[in-house]
Amino acid sequence: MALSLDRIEVVDANGTTSETRVVLEDRKIKSIGADAPPQGDVIDGNGFIALPGFIDIHTHGGGGFELHTSEPEQIRSYADWAASTGVTSFLIAAVGTPGRIPDVEIETAVKAIESSPPGARPLGIHLEGPYINPARRGAHPTDWLRSPSPDETEQVLDLAQGHLRVVTLAPELPGALEMIRRLVNAGVTVSLGHTDATFQQALDGFAAGASQLTHCFNAMPPLLHRAPGPLGALVEIDRAMGELICDGVHVEPAAMKALVNMLGSHRVIAITDALPAAGKQAGPFSFNGQPAHVEGGVARLADGTITGSVLTMDQALRNLIRYCGVSLSQASAMCSRNPAVACGVADHKGLLLPGYDADLVMLDRELKLVATIRAGEVIYATEGWHSRILPTSRRNT
Repeated sequence: MALSLDRIEVVDANGTTSETRVVLEDRKIKSIGADAPPQGDVIDGNGFIALPGFIDIHTHGGGGFELHTSEPEQIRSYADWAASTGVTSFLIAAVGTPGRIPDVEIETAVKAIESSPPGARPLGIHLEGPYINPARRGAHPTDWLRSPSPDETEQVLDLAQGHLRVVTLAPELPGALEMIRRLVNAGVTVSLGHTDATFQQALDGFAAGASQLTHCFNAMPPLLHRAPGPLGALVEIDRAMGELICDGVHVEPAAMKALVNMLGSHRVIAITDALPAAGKQAGPFSFNGQPAHVEGGVARLADGTITGSVLTMDQALRNLIRYCGVSLSQASAMCSRNPAVACGVADHKGLLLPGYDADLVMLDRELKLVATIRAGEVIYATEGWHSRILPTSRRNT
């Protein structure tokens, strides 16, 4: 199957190319260039912008569907819904469970990953906890939390069957540094988060192999002039990146801009930290059995605590440009390229280059989503998309 996008503007972390042609074939980007021969259906892309598909490495659900689940159908349904937000790939978030590790939820995630559902593709698992600090647990109840141990580390790795991509943990917990070293040795990205770590304790976590900070500013000590904490440590480690919930609620726009200015767009990962209610402006829902509600576009637990967000990745892109003053290319880096690095898939995802996976989002000039393409197949499109197929473009390839 082949598809050609004609007269389109191409934007990724490497910059912008105007009025060009992108040819997709056999699930890959075959060629980019105005002189590239068209293949298959040809789309009149005049007025459209092509970006790499969004990769959300920290999401708990959306569209009414939950990712921390014992029901694979929940994950498959989420994957279909996520395509409508420009997401082509995501990590399945698992959190804690009362009195045990989330073994059932990890096994369910593995089944969903290996079944290759239609829609957005699950690339692996992000285990957020249960090895986090009770003082910074946020919306994670205390009976979800556990202490790091070598035996549980091996158990989690065995359960994930090679699909564990990211683990969020607090480096100051006893046994945490040993756990970091083992996870990194197994090819897992370790992200420091839900932590009360001092500046030095965070540096120790990075020295042990951690390379990321989970939802910067949230569930951690603030950056103070005599106590720089985890954020100050992140600034010091050039190879490390920081997640940023880009809803303008979890982090004030001025602080969002400050983080991007401190780290640079090549070190910030845009995330949603979205809940099953993502996309809603109001109404009740539940998060892993906890009653919650959305009011004025903000998700809160019953006691009023702000929990995850109702943000979508297409809105995150627009928020980065609006709040942080970055270019579309820089925003693309934060929504696609940097998360691909965090997931270990940057050699074939996150950029628009020949040979890379044919994962794209199509936007109009107002940066509204027009279509989502994964592996060369249109998995979401607005009504106007099909009217752009040129009538003479169908051919044998």
